[in-house]
Amino acid sequence: MKKHISYSLAVAALVLFNSCATNPVTGKRDINFVSEEQEVAMGLQSDPQIVAQYGLVENPTLQRFIQEKGSQMAAISHRPNLKYEFKIVDSPILNAFAVPGGYVYFTRGIMAHFNSEAQFAGVLGHEIGHITARHSAQQQSKSTLTQVLLMGGMIASPTLAQYANELSQGAGLLFLKFGRDDERQSDELGVEYSTKIGYDASHMADFFQTLQRQGEQAGQGEIPEWQSTHPNPGNRYTTVHQLAQQWKQQTNATNLKEGRDSYLRMIEGLIYGEDPRQGFVENSTFYHPDLKFQFPVPANWNLQNSPQQVQMAPADGKALLFLRLAQGTSLEAAAQQMLQANQLQAVESKQVTVNGLPALAVIAQQAPQQQQQQVPQQQQAAPIQALSYFIQYGGMIYNITGIAVATDFNTYFPAFSVTAQNFRPLTDQEKINRQPEVIRIKTVKTPGTLSQVLQSYKVPSKRFEELAILNGMLLTDRIAANTLIKVPERK
Repeated sequence: MKKHISYSLAVAALVLFNSCATNPVTGKRDINFVSEEQEVAMGLQSDPQIVAQYGLVENPTLQRFIQEKGSQMAAISHRPNLKYEFKIVDSPILNAFAVPGGYVYFTRGIMAHFNSEAQFAGVLGHEIGHITARHSAQQQSKSTLTQVLLMGGMIASPTLAQYANELSQGAGLLFLKFGRDDERQSDELGVEYSTKIGYDASHMADFFQTLQRQGEQAGQGEIPEWQSTHPNPGNRYTTVHQLAQQWKQQTNATNLKEGRDSYLRMIEGLIYGEDPRQGFVENSTFYHPDLKFQFPVPANWNLQNSPQQVQMAPADGKALLFLRLAQGTSLEAAAQQMLQANQLQAVESKQVTVNGLPALAVIAQQAPQQQQQQVPQQQQAAPIQALSYFIQYGGMIYNITGIAVATDFNTYFPAFSVTAQNFRPLTDQEKINRQPEVIRIKTVKTPGTLSQVLQSYKVPSKRFEELAILNGMLLTDRIAANTLIKVPERK
């Protein structure tokens, strides 16, 4: 037994020894099972999926801006050899993220909430920092090493094997610390990189207050630092201010740029919030103005809309209902392709009409797999059943599919049926002509508090706090004449 344990640990130690690499940022040896070539390959594989999921913002000025600033920052980073790509994706969510290999994405939601080029540059440096410090590769490597150690222990001890799931969860909590450390290191790199290309990094700290206030307004409350992979926003504010001062002294930088007015003028006309042209829900009905269709959403179900599909699910998560475009030149071909792609086999199929539109209704179940047949009955996963409608409309074929395990299928069948059978053309001109809000930049003519200024632009009082956060201000802040502010308006 002891010899077996020693052998397992020796294997893990050998893997660890052969998988150390020098971190480009720290110069220290880190555990890393992912090569730079693999990082680049991961990015190349992920990029088209991300673009397809969100879509790109059709704004050449902003796309050019992020690429130019990103390239400038990448050139002075710790890994200038990578081929970086920077993109703004079409999502209202306030977020920025990076994937290995040099790919950085900002949502239009976060672009709308920046109030200067300096804020933007700080977050851009933060995301580049995740790439240059190889955080994603390190986390994957740590996870791999943990599994090696756990497997070694499980081979050695049947008792330990019984708690594999609990141990894996414990390992995840152990590496939460690395997530927070990664965020802190990326904050440091964001300050360093943005300072080196001429921006005042203290404004990056101001943006953390925007993040905190936006989270609180959304009802998230404040997440305790020890439970989050991101440091506490208040702590980050203080730390980043200190780091910005240190880098300013270290580089002897003078005339560092904020770029407030230039940034605000650049985002004039940017879509703000949800874009109804891509679909919206009103009174439990989903409307798509551009494609001119509508269908009911099951009561109390959550809905997520993306360029690729509309996805709905009940709170208990026991069913899934989605609408997407089907592939194929006929209803039968579309159904066959979908069934094959999802390893389903038709149980029943019939031609139907859905509100005057030709359609095909299919009940399907999960195709039996050879490997499942060899597994004891009590260990097999519950089989899946599906109801699919393929509806021809507007030169395209729409697929509405509801999925649940066989034991729950009859419970959710009515919801699946009602949604599919009430798909219909959208003819309501008010819905068809619905337009999104866009950012408008206003020049304050009469000084006053932000509250008074918003009132002068006839902003509803229920939106005052939302717009205060959008502008990075408090409602009691005094606004001087000729100050630029953001006020969303219908396009």
